[in-house]
Amino acid sequence: MNNLKRIYLGIIIAILYAPILVLIAFSFNSSKTTSWQGFTLDWYTQIMQNSSLQSALQYTLIVALVSSIISTIIGIMAAIVINKLRGVKRRLIMAVTYIPLLSPDIVIGISLMMLYSTLQIPFGLTTLILSHITFSTPYVILSIMPRLMQLNPNMYEAALDVGATPFYAFRKVILPDIMPGVIAGAFIAFTMSIDDFVVSFFNTASGVNTLSIQIYSMARRGVSPEINAVSTLIFLVIVTILTITNIKASRKVRLEGGQKY
Repeated sequence: MNNLKRIYLGIIIAILYAPILVLIAFSFNSSKTTSWQGFTLDWYTQIMQNSSLQSALQYTLIVALVSSIISTIIGIMAAIVINKLRGVKRRLIMAVTYIPLLSPDIVIGISLMMLYSTLQIPFGLTTLILSHITFSTPYVILSIMPRLMQLNPNMYEAALDVGATPFYAFRKVILPDIMPGVIAGAFIAFTMSIDDFVVSFFNTASGVNTLSIQIYSMARRGVSPEINAVSTLIFLVIVTILTITNIKASRKVRLEGGQKY
C-alpha cells in the first residue's frame, strides 16, 4: 500500500514538474530548435543585453513591490475590521472578499479596464499597480484572518487598560502574533503580481510592459530560448521566496514548541 502511494505521488509530481524541467533544460540548449545540440549560457547573457526585457523586469519588480506593500497594509486593516464583525455582516463581507479569487482573470481585467476608462484615468504604471492591488488584497486578508481568529481579544483590551495607545497596543500585541500571516500574504501578493498576465494585459499602456506581457509578445514571434531562460529565472526566484518563507515558518513553529515545553 505504501509503495502504491509513493508511485501515485511520483506520477503527480512528474506531471506537475516535468514541463518545467524540460523548459529549464532547453534554456541551456545551444540550438534554437527543440533538439539538444550542446550546453550554453548564451541565452542568459543575451537577456542581460536585451533592453526590452530589462525594462519589463524593472516594471515587474516595481509593480510587484509597490502593490504587495500596499495590499498588505490594506489587508491588515481589512482583516482586523472583518474579525470584529459578527453575523450577517461578517458573512457578507467575506463573500465579497472571495469574489476576486473566484472570478476569472479576464473578467477582473476587463471590468477594471472599463472602470479606468469611465473615470478617465490614463492607462500606464498607475493603473497597473491599482489593478494588482485589487486582486492581491483578498489573498492577504485570507492569510491574516486565521491568525486573528486565534488571538485572545482580551490581550488587546488589557494593553489599553494599562495605558497603551491603540496603535502601540496593535504594534506590540496584535502585530507580532499575526506576523506569519502578514508575511505569507505579502509573499503571495508578490508572487501573484509577478505571475499575472491577463489583468496586466488589459490595464497597461504601450511601453509599460511586465515580464509576462513581454514574454507573450516574444512568444507570438516563435518560441525563443530567451523565453526559456527568462521563465527559468522567474521560476527560481519564486521557489527561493517560497523556500525562505517555509524555513522561517518552520523555525518559528519549532521555537514556539520549545517555549511551550
